[in-house]
Amino acid sequence: MPLIPGDTAWLIVATALVILMTLPGLALFYGGLTPNKNLVNTFMMAFTTFCLVGILWFMVGYSLAFGPDIGGLIGGLSKVIYIPKDSLVGSIPETVFASFQMTFAVITVVLISGAVIERMKFSSWVIFAVLWALFIYSPLAHWVWGGGWLGKHGELDFAGGTVVHISAGISALILASLLGHRKRKELPSSPILTAIGAGLLLVGWIGFNVGSALAANFLAGVALVTTLFAAAAGGISWLFLEWYKTKKPTLVGVSSGIVAGLVGITPACGYVDMLAAFIIGLVSGILGFLGVTKIKTMIGKDDALDVFGIHGICGIWGSIATGLFANPKIQEGCAGLFYGNPKQVIIQLEGILITLIFCAIGTFVIAKVVSVLTKGLRVDPQIEEYGLDSEVHGEKSFNLY
Repeated sequence: MPLIPGDTAWLIVATALVILMTLPGLALFYGGLTPNKNLVNTFMMAFTTFCLVGILWFMVGYSLAFGPDIGGLIGGLSKVIYIPKDSLVGSIPETVFASFQMTFAVITVVLISGAVIERMKFSSWVIFAVLWALFIYSPLAHWVWGGGWLGKHGELDFAGGTVVHISAGISALILASLLGHRKRKELPSSPILTAIGAGLLLVGWIGFNVGSALAANFLAGVALVTTLFAAAAGGISWLFLEWYKTKKPTLVGVSSGIVAGLVGITPACGYVDMLAAFIIGLVSGILGFLGVTKIKTMIGKDDALDVFGIHGICGIWGSIATGLFANPKIQEGCAGLFYGNPKQVIIQLEGILITLIFCAIGTFVIAKVVSVLTKGLRVDPQIEEYGLDSEVHGEKSFNLY
């Protein structure tokens, strides 16, 4: 297939949109939920992760994820700090494809940070982010998207249900468990910052999901309409459920519902029709609300910003829903249970289980190694009391005189 300038231009734009999701979208979404005294630290975790994982990706991560397959488990090292300028992936330059995939690696790691804000050493986070991206994300991306065994087995994950959301959700839960509960839960800094972040995430998610079509074509149009429909459905179902339960519809609630809908549709957006997208979004909003208000309490872990409750749970639902609703009229050969292929649900469940086990064990091991290297993962009690912004970074989020 020859290079198509329109496809290339779209993927460059999509890459920029996914960067916008992280910087500043996710940083603002998380920051608004974080107490003022730790707002700078929350942003620092995002910005520093972009730099660290970005360097690591182009040095070796991309090659491990998308290099020549070795036994279905990992990519070879032929692309270490080397991407031929005239190599194509479909109709776009491989340099553009690698850059687009770099943004996925970055945001997946940043997602995990929401579980551990206010209490994790910055030095520990820096080392954890590098090791997790190298030893968890790159192999998992290869298994699903890079020619590895899960993709060959038939798992459907259009834009990151298992690779991004389930992996980040379970890893966040494990890391939060190892760190323990916060000493005191304080008021978040600003619902307005969270809502602005959610809006930027919604815009950026167009690049995330629609860009995964890797072309400006009819499939990209399907991914666009299903993404937006599910996001709206997730926002409205969370809003009305919260309104019914608490008698107060909140800005943080509807913002979180939009994100939940986006998470749920991510693995399915290029495989399902509009009605399925609406159902996926509605259920995602409900599951996200229950994940934050009920399931979190049942689990008993201090996942500070509900990474597992939204990304983990809704990612699991979205992956299962892909196995239910995948429509062969959208992509030929991709059929779910409701289109005569019950086996697809089993394949999706296997992918979910494997991702949960691999990421949980891998995160536990990496965290233990980091704990040894940095003499503990958690900041000193005094630093936690006064806040990481002033004590670690020497900055304030707002200098008001």
